Amino acid sequence: MTTAYAVVIPTLAHDTLADCLGALAAATGPWPHEIVLVDDRSDPDPGTLEHPLSVLGDLRDRTTVLYGGGRGPAAARNTGLRAVASPWVAFLDDDAQVGPHWYEQLTQDLAAASPDTAGVQGVVAVPLPRSRRPTDGERETVARARARWGTVDMAYRTDALKQVRGFDERFLRAHREDVDLALRLLDAGWGIRQGRRTTRHPVPPADRWASVAAQRGHADDALMQRLHGAGWWYKAVAPRGRVRSHLAVTAAGAAACVLAAARRRTAAAVAASFWAAGTAEFAWARIAPGPRTRDEVTTLVATSVLIPPAASWFRLSGLWRHRGVRPWREVAP
Repeated sequence: MTTAYAVVIPTLAHDTLADCLGALAAATGPWPHEIVLVDDRSDPDPGTLEHPLSVLGDLRDRTTVLYGGGRGPAAARNTGLRAVASPWVAFLDDDAQVGPHWYEQLTQDLAAASPDTAGVQGVVAVPLPRSRRPTDGERETVARARARWGTVDMAYRTDALKQVRGFDERFLRAHREDVDLALRLLDAGWGIRQGRRTTRHPVPPADRWASVAAQRGHADDALMQRLHGAGWWYKAVAPRGRVRSHLAVTAAGAAACVLAAARRRTAAAVAASFWAAGTAEFAWARIAPGPRTRDEVTTLVATSVLIPPAASWFRLSGLWRHRGVRPWREVAP
């Protein structure tokens, strides 16, 4: 059957994995031919997977556990891809929870795919509290869930993935590796469409500094620029972000420090004013849409000071690190 499929889930064995596998066990419809769980921890403890795997029930017999070696989600998905024999492979994140009729909806999505369709994306919903406006972290989760070609729930034709050599393993984090793959498939003449199956993606536990750590993704944006050109934002219909203003604000702050050290007080005050105004505008843009609780405002003010220099550092270091990368079309198979 052309709609036969496998499920591949890269994981770091977070607590969310049990809920992910439990949702798969509870869903109705034609089961996958195989489920491949890729443990991507650098030092895995197989014992920690016993409980999550036990919730699979009868699906446990169809499940294989592989080890990715801690090389990132792109490499982990490729490890799973090489292990499957089905004509379709559905990738899920380990914090996703498929809907109750997911198997049935997935097979309908795959059966409706034309021969030139490489991938069919699922509809991802993020549950948000109704009693207040969403926080900055919740809005970011929604944005990731709604992103085009995201692998929270994405099914691909196995032959199409092998044609373009799968995911690019130079993307070491869960950022842009899915967009890069989709753009390469489109360049190769394939199509990608939106499916009708539904998956739930809960908001992860709040981490005060998560938005600062997320700036590492600017290095991946630099790799995207090398691979697909400066216009890759438009091809992917992705938000360009604030990297230009982050660079300007960071430069102003650095200039203020240098000028102050050189005792050029007037020039230092002008540069410091520009830095303060840029930082305040950025902080308010993040604070205004949210619930504006004391804890939320404190977090956003603190991180708004740190994000511009972090984003600038990772962007510039990424451009330097990937300076020798050739455009995708020059090395396309």
